[in-house]
Amino acid sequence: MKKQLYIYVGLIILFVAYNFYKPIKDDRLDAVINILFASVLFLYIAYIAYLVLRNMGKKDK
Repeated sequence: MKKQLYIYVGLIILFVAYNFYKPIKDDRLDAVINILFASVLFLYIAYIAYLVLRNMGKKDK
């Protein structure tokens, strides 16, 4: 479980760093990249929640 959390923290650090430095000058492309990056973050947190629930189910049996 620690591996998934480290990956998630790394993704958040990349997201914050990208938004802090703004390497892309085109606002539309920047918005698309932000939306895609945020979507990946939400999908990954959903995956972590799935793993937690699956592990909780295994412990009950």
